[in-house]
Amino acid sequence: MDTHLRSVVKGISWRVLATMVTTIVVFLYSGELAAAAIVGSLDALAKIVLYWGHERVWQCVTWGRILPTVTSP
Repeated sequence: MDTHLRSVVKGISWRVLATMVTTIVVFLYSGELAAAAIVGSLDALAKIVLYWGHERVWQCVTWGRILPTVTSP
């Protein structure tokens, strides 16, 4: 199991890598660095917000969740 800090660092490093890929693809397509930077930034922001919302919705879904059982001593 990962520590919380490790999970945060992994999430940040993944988002940086994914944003770089989006920025490069837009730059190769458009040839405009400013447009690529804007799209890359908007993509990162949108995906962070959407992921947060996705996680919050899944917190309300009980399907597939294993709930701890309470045992008496």
